[in-house]
Amino acid sequence: MRIFKFGGASVKDASGVRNVCRVLQTVGYDDTGIVVSAMGKTTNALEEIIKKYLAQDHRYIDLIDKLESEHVSIIEELENACDGEDVDRVARFRESGIKKEISTIFKSLTEELLRNKSKSYSFLYDQVVSHGELMSTKIVAAYLNSCGIGLQWKDARELIKTDQKYRDAAVDWEKSERLVQQHCSDGLFITQGFIASDVNGFTTTLGREGSDYTAAILAYCLKAQSVTIWKDVPGVLNADPRVFENTVLLNQIPYNEAIELAFYGASVIHPKTLQPLQGKKIPLYVKSFISPEDPGTVITDTATIEPYIPCYIVRKDMVFLKISSRDFSFIGENNISDIFQELSEHKMQVGLLQNSAISFSICIEDKYAKLNELLNDLKTRYQISHVTGVSLYTVRHYDETALEFIEEGKEVLLKQRAQETLQLIVME
Repeated sequence: MRIFKFGGASVKDASGVRNVCRVLQTVGYDDTGIVVSAMGKTTNALEEIIKKYLAQDHRYIDLIDKLESEHVSIIEELENACDGEDVDRVARFRESGIKKEISTIFKSLTEELLRNKSKSYSFLYDQVVSHGELMSTKIVAAYLNSCGIGLQWKDARELIKTDQKYRDAAVDWEKSERLVQQHCSDGLFITQGFIASDVNGFTTTLGREGSDYTAAILAYCLKAQSVTIWKDVPGVLNADPRVFENTVLLNQIPYNEAIELAFYGASVIHPKTLQPLQGKKIPLYVKSFISPEDPGTVITDTATIEPYIPCYIVRKDMVFLKISSRDFSFIGENNISDIFQELSEHKMQVGLLQNSAISFSICIEDKYAKLNELLNDLKTRYQISHVTGVSLYTVRHYDETALEFIEEGKEVLLKQRAQETLQLIVME
């Protein structure tokens, strides 16, 4: 088996759905499991529906109607022939009953909200947002079947079992492996990314990068030969092309290196996706759905990245925080434990830390706008200084040229070197 994952950007509209078919026809699809995310910005739309519902703003019903119209529009566009498509394909798709299936899913969504009695946001979130993946996979499955790519639609909630930690559920590997092998061991199938279910049959979701994680779970359970994540980029680059010029495609990356890059903030694969693959040494490919025959990047059990060049990561709008004791006493283990407890409670993401005898310096991301609360709490026990709007640059496999390139024209607030990693906090 091979596992293919197509994200929301790859199925955001009718042309994207058609392109999934083109990719499969180009690279082959025998014994392949296909994982698909919700279409485009559907998850964002469902989150807005939840927000209005909880605010008792009845306009959430209008948002549901709007989202349904958007999905029906994609179906209607797929019902029309494109670029000389044969008439039989169009007829098969029109006769698939897909509009009725989508209507049923939207009725389920509305009923979910009307009968909700739970006061848990996370529980409600999972029951509602999961409808996005159900709709996208139904549409993609109907279209692929009309193109002669005969596949079976599988409900991921019947394959992957988890605990009851809604929005970030932990996989029950033993149960999931048994179910996946029972239902998906051969042939061609399509299922949803991101969603699963608990012991009571309630929908759960797998947290950040959940669809990639689904692909890895299936690959692990099926002992698949590979996983391919299809993106709108040629593979993993050594830097973000929106920030850096002359980026270079990385042909291969060791598992550990990919985890390091993700830890420092690179837009590669989340570590939780890589861990089950690394356990069974299943290679993960990142390839372009625009040019599917190009080799892309492979993350595998190899010694080093290739080519061996500096990899640049930048995180902007960070906060540089310097914490000192009020009486110039040492900053010891108890102080550091206390500081990290505050950081955790205020949901701060730490990008860099450095301590001396009497101070502790950190660079944090204030993702949830809780900086003032954090500062007020820390000021009761420590002397604090902070700078907002800084950038944190990380360079893996740096050399002096890379260092000069990053420092040029910037005010460096802190520099930290390790054997393979250089980090700088700068004002730009």
